[in-house]
Amino acid sequence: MHDHRRLGRQLGLFDTDPLMGAGLPYWLPDGATVRHALEEYIRGVERRAGYRHVYSPVLGKRELYEISGHWSHYQDDMFPPMDLGGEEFVLRPSLCPHHALIYRSRAHSYRELPLRMAELGGMYRSELSGVLGGLTRVRSIQLNDAHIFCTLDQVADEARAALELIRRAYEALGIRPARFRLSLPGPGGKYVADPAMWERSAALLTEVLDSSGVPYEAVEGEAAFYGPKIDVQIADEAGRESTLSTVQVDFHQPERFDLYYIGADGDRHRPVMIHRSVVGSVERAVAHLVEQHGGAFPGWLAPTQVVVLPISDTELPRAAELVDRCAERGLRAEVSGPEHGTLGARVRAARLVPYQAVIGAREASGDSVALRLRDGRRVDSLPAAELLDRVGALVGAFRTDLWDDDEDRVRD
Repeated sequence: MHDHRRLGRQLGLFDTDPLMGAGLPYWLPDGATVRHALEEYIRGVERRAGYRHVYSPVLGKRELYEISGHWSHYQDDMFPPMDLGGEEFVLRPSLCPHHALIYRSRAHSYRELPLRMAELGGMYRSELSGVLGGLTRVRSIQLNDAHIFCTLDQVADEARAALELIRRAYEALGIRPARFRLSLPGPGGKYVADPAMWERSAALLTEVLDSSGVPYEAVEGEAAFYGPKIDVQIADEAGRESTLSTVQVDFHQPERFDLYYIGADGDRHRPVMIHRSVVGSVERAVAHLVEQHGGAFPGWLAPTQVVVLPISDTELPRAAELVDRCAERGLRAEVSGPEHGTLGARVRAARLVPYQAVIGAREASGDSVALRLRDGRRVDSLPAAELLDRVGALVGAFRTDLWDDDEDRVRD
């Protein structure tokens, strides 16, 4: 079984240090590369879906979280306030209050809705030491978060569109959801006391799930304090489940922050706030990807996408030139020369790299490459320019397969 904590250290992706503290991992260069690739993919998907990105601070006044309801319902998971000049500031446990303030900072017409606001932002949770583990449970979190401000009539379509974004992202990442869960309030929880709001929100999400044809189960006690949600569950090889992606309907915070838009009738109307996360926290997403793929990431996500293997020192200049050409195409490539051992040893060392470009005397003289794929298949010698075109196209399309299956030059 793949353990992301062990693999993360072996592959040089991330690590921890007691002086930084438990639950506060740092990212090494290869891990940072994976993280950047994931973040840029998500930003691109969101831009194409009509989201506008914002930045907001990781601190806020205690009063902000009193208004949002976090202080009364979520205080146990928040870091204690810091006194700054007589005012209390808190490390934020969530991005939604900040986004509500950004929405409130400008007047909005019904013609602007739905307004889709996204951020890959930092937040902090005061997790107990006993529950911390690798990247799956941390205290400093980079969250892929978004909030859609819309009319009541737009809620179902926007929630369905969010589920479709999640489906497409999972396809590109090679993630298989374990199940979909409709998370409802349960007895004894710290929930906002508004039965009519809960009933209306749950009905909307049930409609979305039913119309999307997604099999799901309703579970009590898993809702957010302000509303029910759709949770997309993932599982590790031991069958342990965790939540990666969510879609939530919120009538509570628009009321608390007095959010409004001007309707076609010229009057003020209250928007609905949809909370939506495609891959949840970057930390948990990368942890799952490490375990799912055993470090053999999809080509577009791999820290090194192409390793160039010159047979001898004579081919080193041609190998360095190919690396430069890869860089010009936005491909991450490096040379593994004879100083690192025999060709067989270098191939084994690069077993997790999707594309292994071998250059011997014949390839160097003809500007061609003998290509090995990570899965053991080989591609007959092809021009270097064609290699760059093909690999660039597969990576640019966020494909999980390494080569076109109908290509007749591929052999085992």
